[in-house]
Amino acid sequence: MDIRSVTLFCEPDFAAAQMANFFTAVRTPFPYPLQSTRLALPPFPDWWPQAGNAQQLARQWQVAGASYISLGPVLLRHDARWIAQIPALLAASDVLFATVEIANTQEQIDTARCQQAAALIKTVSQILPNGFGNLYLTALANCPPGSPFFPVAYHQGGPAHFAIAVESADLALQAIQAAKTLAEARQNLVEGIETAVSRIRPIAQQIATEHNIPFSGIDFSLAPFPTDDKSLGGALEALGVPQLGGAGSLFAAGFVTEAIARANFLSCGFSGLMLPVLEDSVLARRAAEGVLTVQDLLSYSAVCGVGLDTVPLPGDVSEGALTAVLLDVAMLASRLNKPLTARLMPLPGLAAGDPVTFDFPYFADSRVMSIAGSGVAGLLTQGTRFSVNPVKSDK
Repeated sequence: MDIRSVTLFCEPDFAAAQMANFFTAVRTPFPYPLQSTRLALPPFPDWWPQAGNAQQLARQWQVAGASYISLGPVLLRHDARWIAQIPALLAASDVLFATVEIANTQEQIDTARCQQAAALIKTVSQILPNGFGNLYLTALANCPPGSPFFPVAYHQGGPAHFAIAVESADLALQAIQAAKTLAEARQNLVEGIETAVSRIRPIAQQIATEHNIPFSGIDFSLAPFPTDDKSLGGALEALGVPQLGGAGSLFAAGFVTEAIARANFLSCGFSGLMLPVLEDSVLARRAAEGVLTVQDLLSYSAVCGVGLDTVPLPGDVSEGALTAVLLDVAMLASRLNKPLTARLMPLPGLAAGDPVTFDFPYFADSRVMSIAGSGVAGLLTQGTRFSVNPVKSDK
């Protein structure tokens, strides 16, 4: 297990010296390797300077110790014209992330924002020759501030705090492989999580006290690394699903997610199941085999986190098809009252079924996936904002 990130949430004018001292302090004391120190800011339309230089600001925060910086989302309450600023911001630096909200935490869905986000995804796919730009962008549905994982991370504003994101798919795999029954698998996972937390939390609380920056929790989403021994897809298959994507996969996803919820710890963010296609060797393999589809991943989102993540798509995928997927994500998040995201990656020059290879240590080889259908038509093409009652409100 690794710590994926210690994420500091603060205002953009947070003192550089205090930030640098904090990031220096968190780098060595934890019992697990720390991969990165990250900075999450409030939604950038609320503070972006009129003559802001993205490259200069990114460099300033890097000097203070931030490996990556989230500029936060364009929320539904913001003017949609801010969305047009995102391609230039992402092109300015390889450490900046941004997001677009398509459904808010007040159970509102904006179909026009789904269309605008789809157009943005297409535009950002052209920033870099291989379509890598969309790694730094995601659409948010019902996502509150405070999650330490990127790209979703953003600060609600006000006093600073920090949270921790872990990379722990190997913990789930080991817990399941060591079990002889489902009950034992669940108990192994709960105990593994609580043991890891017991080693992390005292150190985090000590840092919080010393630096006067509150510790707001751990997002124990079972994030993978693209090797089979750190694959969440492998963990789900170890439960007894021969190939992820086949019948029984949704049960496995829900079973593991429910086990995480049983663990007793100060949680934040998703604290669920993370199924990023290109970041997980088994997911990438099943997608390449055609066993695992975009619709499969979407259905699993009903019983786990995080939504659709690092999904490789044809370079010529239509805005209509992307809009349709975003509408699905927005409705799932709103009806089930859960946070979901969509990080979709059209790859220029590639078609469905083509091999996908990135020179990037956090991605596995796979093949381009396809979106079922041809998009939306009729009433679903109208740009409107409306409220959706969550399932529990139906009766």
